[in-house]
Amino acid sequence: IIFNRHARVESRHARVSFTSSHLTTVAELTKSNSHPVSTMKSIVIASLVASAAAFAPAQVGRSSTSAALDISGELGAQMPLGAFDPLGIMKYADQEQFDSFREIEIVHGRVAMLAVSGYLTTYAGVRFPGAEDVPAGFAAINWLLTNEQGQQIVPQMLATFLLATMINRDASERTGVKPAFPGDFRNGKIDFGWDKLDEKTQQRKRAIELNNGRAAQMGILGLMTHEAMGNVATILPLAPH
Repeated sequence: IIFNRHARVESRHARVSFTSSHLTTVAELTKSNSHPVSTMKSIVIASLVASAAAFAPAQVGRSSTSAALDISGELGAQMPLGAFDPLGIMKYADQEQFDSFREIEIVHGRVAMLAVSGYLTTYAGVRFPGAEDVPAGFAAINWLLTNEQGQQIVPQMLATFLLATMINRDASERTGVKPAFPGDFRNGKIDFGWDKLDEKTQQRKRAIELNNGRAAQMGILGLMTHEAMGNVATILPLAPH
């Protein structure tokens, strides 16, 4: 249940005052009841009542001025599922919250696409010179942590990840260039001809990236699962035998 800020504050005050009253009640019960068993029963009952009341929502109605966000026309709401939100996360969200979730989805999709590409490439036997002994798949993580050469590579990888994260983010507070859409990390520096495309083409390319990212997230999860099951080589035609 999502409450507005005023409701949350009143509910918090109500829980604090009730807890204080509950403590007073428990103290009085302890003093007035000389039998230890009866005293314990009284304390348990009072505690249960206090717990139930502490988590009960305050009787403050949600603001009638807040309208539900319609995501049926948003990018990615397409056949066959349409605006797929089975958990109702967007039921009380505003446009800012939706854009935040969309940016998170796009970033995770981009990382997953790189992960799937890297997994398939290394599983096909492709290696940088000098890295021929590095195992494919997630076994490479253990090699990095236990091998002396791998332990030298780990700090370099972390530095690369940090640099990539610093570059691939919204830097509008520093550059003053507002993103054109969630996930637009050009920051007025890199374009690759994007602004020369018409709006219809831009929407199509954004939809392609979004769907590929969604598929890649499922793909890398599937590869992780099959590797843990020990049968990933049977589903990858490029895997060395």
